Amino acid sequence: MWDEAQIGRASVGIDELLALARGERRAVLWDDPAYRARLADGCAAIERRVGRGLPVYGVTTGVGSAVVDPVPPQHRDEVAQNLPRSLGVGTGRILDELEAAAVVASRAISLAAGHSGVRAEVIERLCELLNARVLPRIPAEGSVGASGDLAPLSYLAALLAGEREATVRGRELSAADAHAALGIAPLELRPKEALALVNGTSVMTALGCLALERAERLARLACALTAIASDATNGNPGHFDARIARWKPHAGQIRATAWIAADLDFDPALPLPAAARLQDAYSIRCAPQAIGVLLDAAVLARGVLEVELNSANDNPLVDPDSGEVLHGGNFYGGHVCFALDALKSATAGTADLLDRQLALLCQSRTSDGLPANLISVDGERRFAHSGFKAMQIAASALTAEAQKLSMPASAFSRSTESHNQDKVSLATIAARDALRIVELAETVAAILLLAGCQALELRGRERARGRRRALLEAVRKEVPMLGDDRRQDHDIARVLGLLRGFALPLGDG
Repeated sequence: MWDEAQIGRASVGIDELLALARGERRAVLWDDPAYRARLADGCAAIERRVGRGLPVYGVTTGVGSAVVDPVPPQHRDEVAQNLPRSLGVGTGRILDELEAAAVVASRAISLAAGHSGVRAEVIERLCELLNARVLPRIPAEGSVGASGDLAPLSYLAALLAGEREATVRGRELSAADAHAALGIAPLELRPKEALALVNGTSVMTALGCLALERAERLARLACALTAIASDATNGNPGHFDARIARWKPHAGQIRATAWIAADLDFDPALPLPAAARLQDAYSIRCAPQAIGVLLDAAVLARGVLEVELNSANDNPLVDPDSGEVLHGGNFYGGHVCFALDALKSATAGTADLLDRQLALLCQSRTSDGLPANLISVDGERRFAHSGFKAMQIAASALTAEAQKLSMPASAFSRSTESHNQDKVSLATIAARDALRIVELAETVAAILLLAGCQALELRGRERARGRRRALLEAVRKEVPMLGDDRRQDHDIARVLGLLRGFALPLGDG
């Protein structure tokens, strides 16, 4: 039986969100009677305000710039149907199943905060669909990240209403057929419920959480790769003395220094081995300072994303205690964009660091005598081979693309929707860019890991110990050492599979 995550009982961490998205935990709405009563009180507050003839945005009024237009009582039910339909303007790739599941879980967690004026049945239906892996097919593009993720979340609202398409354990079905397969009827959403489903930050948050997890793993791998590069080039391990980091005590730098030192089996109490240089190039010597930026950016992003995940981030909001309905702007994704723009920049910077380490390995002058381009063929035949020459070009291309995408999305805010949304966060674009930058940086890391393993074996497999030896053996189970030239795209893919499948021996970090 699955472990249960009781949505609404307490704040949900990013790791728990991702466990829900992977289907490792089962989502249930907390069944505490007092909590359920507060959800009902929020719905009742909306009804009372409407019954007294007072305006409620998106219920008695139009949406966006149409807030000045009253909706006659006999047409208010149409708002719940037409709002998601009108927002069905998404474009681009369809979010994969993990991404879509993270969106569903994120929206359920936010609505369960109890300030959105939705019935328990709505949150329960989100949990039910998530557990059954009935997921909305959400186009990635179309959100400006203020007024929430309107277009992409409309595909979630439409699924609950039995419209558009769903992915059901890998198969595409109509939403109506997906409900029929579960033996349940679609929900008839109330006006405030339709608005609450689309008017939130759950897409940017979900994608940001996925990017964050991968960026954290990349940082740990980057430290291990630095150890390999230092060892293979006969570098000076004294660069990773813990005292250096303590005297400039950024938390990320301290962690990175400790990881690299451990992966090198460096002990400052023992005599330093003979090194090729007193000081290594910056891409090795300054690696703790560079990777430390990513580690600290990840801490920042984790804090911001966990607040956002557990927040009430739609509009209007309800105070179940006083019965007041409050109109504001919690749907604005500014904090998320700021955090993810920082994560983007730090991740691209790490890709650049690894690309530079690859360059050191591929030149005899900077590698302390390793064969140029790590060619392992002996004699005159070596002149007929290119080794890792093209791999370095590929890594450079990937790094350049990552750097290009690191431009802060927040700098491109623009006015839209008849100047009602006249300042927008673009956080969802930042989240998509963050995922792409992590993907590119992972690929650079995979190329460097292959090159590092080649370099270790050229030096002599027996000298690789600890983490370096474990990584070498893990890679060699999938990819043989490069002798004669061959295509290496499949080699890259296999190493990426190890990384993304949590199969590289990186330790707990």
